[in-house]
Amino acid sequence: MALGGTAKKLQKVAEMAEDVYKKLNELREQVVEVRETVNETKSRVDRLEAENAEQRAILEAIAEEQGVDLDAAIAQAHISEAEEGSAGDDTGATADASDADADASSDTTDEA
Repeated sequence: MALGGTAKKLQKVAEMAEDVYKKLNELREQVVEVRETVNETKSRVDRLEAENAEQRAILEAIAEEQGVDLDAAIAQAHISEAEEGSAGDDTGATADASDADADASSDTTDEA
């Protein structure tokens, strides 16, 4: 009878080992897929960063040609964004008015 019990235990251990082996292979496949996704994402991000740098260079050249103070425009955009974020929905009209004021002042400086 002892041999029968041992055989059952060995069979159970063998089945558990097969399950672990299957799960390990599935995990291995998932890791490979994740690596491929990460590599693809890195390639996309690199390409987008390069395109962004090109666009920024073009915008800086246009701003310089038009006499626009790029640092002031960026600062104004950050200020407006911060005001919108901290004030919420109540100052939507105020933010729009300040944007209009900024546009009017930039039009004045462009004419000068």
